[in-house]
Amino acid sequence: MIAIASDHAGYALKDELVKYLAEKNIPCEDLGTCDGTTSVDYNDFGVLVAEAVAKGTHERGIIVCGTGIGISISANKVPGIRAALCTDSYMAKMSREHNDANVLALGARVIGAGEAIDIVETWLSASFLGGRHQRRVDKFTDIEKKYSV
Repeated sequence: MIAIASDHAGYALKDELVKYLAEKNIPCEDLGTCDGTTSVDYNDFGVLVAEAVAKGTHERGIIVCGTGIGISISANKVPGIRAALCTDSYMAKMSREHNDANVLALGARVIGAGEAIDIVETWLSASFLGGRHQRRVDKFTDIEKKYSV
């Protein structure tokens, strides 16, 4: 199951992605925002998705704000989350294959719906390669542990 959420700036793109996922029979849960006209804080929705993935109730997550920057920073504050801001399909593929990204961040004011769908499709179909990349992903966890309070 995919958890998906956005702030007001990402609302329209998030809805397009929810429709795409439904058409492809990919289960997803829309965690908000549900009102694209009301200003909300991207932090809240980035953390909602990140917590769902970190707790294991959702396999992966997709988050959207205006640029994708703020929402990805927020998601990456949750231990165990590797949110990758991707602006093209190559970045999406590499984020999965090399970094085992479990959350995809997109910028609605940066890319259009067609490009976003291509990115999501690539990201969902790519798999972590492991091998030499596992050592590097393990270092993410080591960094989290070092700075945890």
